[in-house]
Formats: sequence, C-alpha cells, structure tokens
Amino acid sequence: MGLPAGTNTKQVGDAAESVALAHLRQAGMKLVERNYRTPGRGGGEIDLVMQDRDGTLVFVEVRARSTKAHGGAGASVGGVKQRRIIFAARHYLMKLREMPPCRFDVVLVEDELVWLKAAFDAA
Repeated sequence: MGLPAGTNTKQVGDAAESVALAHLRQAGMKLVERNYRTPGRGGGEIDLVMQDRDGTLVFVEVRARSTKAHGGAGASVGGVKQRRIIFAARHYLMKLREMPPCRFDVVLVEDELVWLKAAFDAA
C-alpha cells in the first residue's frame, strides 16, 4: 500500500486521505466532512469527519509516511497533535444542536493501512 515516490507532502497527504476514506466507506462509514479547519491561526484540522453505522461521529486523523524511520506514521500523532484535533473537534461540535457520541480514530497509511479505532480521547 506504499505511497508513490517523488510526490510532495501535500500530494502524499491527499492520496493517504483518499485511501483512508475509501477504506472507511467500505467499512460502512459515511463521510460528513473532509478537511475541517477551525478559523484563524493556531487552530486545528480534522482530516475526515465520519459517521459510523451506530451514529457515532468519528474524527479521523490520517497519517502517512514513506518510511518507518522515527517511529513511522503512528509516532507522529503525539500529544500536541491530539490537542489540536480535540480543539478542532470541540469547535465542530459547537455547530451541532445535539451532542452525538464521538470518538477519535487514526488511520495509518504506510506499507499497509492500519485503522486505530478510539486511538485517543478528549479527557
């Protein structure tokens, strides 16, 4: 499942998001929004906002790395990144009338796709 060589970071990220989106849709999830960003500088971004079959709103971070050096894609979702995603998710949820059940998933795209359900929480 490796990503094409010779592509820039944005192209790699877009390709990984497309691969992840196709996988999640195949698993029965519905796309709600792609690349949700909070306004202003210093906010956060959510790669994919999905709805699971049971109604759970899932905030998905997609990470891709061409090598597993420095821990690979999974190691790049540390505390600072998690806080930014949580910030963006809270901002997103303020637009909704009712608070749905939520979770934070991470999809790693390296040699193979790895879907980490409930990879972290907002507590």
